[in-house]
Amino acid sequence: MSTQTLDGFPKSVAASDLADGSVTLTVDAGLYPLEAVYGAAYIFIDRCFVLLDRPAAGSIAVTLADKKGAADGDALRRLAGEFANELLTQAWRQKIVEENRVVLELVTTQALAGATARAAAPAEPSLDDLASFDFTEEAFDDPLGIAMSWEEKYKKKTPVEAASEAAAPAVVAPEAK
Repeated sequence: MSTQTLDGFPKSVAASDLADGSVTLTVDAGLYPLEAVYGAAYIFIDRCFVLLDRPAAGSIAVTLADKKGAADGDALRRLAGEFANELLTQAWRQKIVEENRVVLELVTTQALAGATARAAAPAEPSLDDLASFDFTEEAFDDPLGIAMSWEEKYKKKTPVEAASEAAAPAVVAPEAK
């Protein structure tokens, strides 16, 4: 295993192994929360193999190995840079969540309380209500003539009904005359 430093990274932070096609980043656990490291690692698991290790107290070693095989120095440097950027993004997201935890909990509580209150109110009629309901077929006021069942509206017409509709003159509204 011959490790080399990566251009643009401090020696104590990043080292690459061209023979294995991997790069190892040492992350300060005091600077980056473990959840941020997990989040960044999760983003990269589709492209490379990710190994997390704790070589010493207060640090996390992240080894990224290209799934396609041995990678050159530029590809490893780019991979390390992308991981470092994603790690910073995840740390920032974690900080935003921590700062807004009270607001998130309040909104969630209100949403659940509202759903619970709506669930507590009887939305469906009870059996007693249904037993006292009048289900007769009595007519009701429908001045626009729009209350008809789907079956009535879209029923298949007999040839006689179709012919009588085609022969009937079009009805013109009184306002249009």
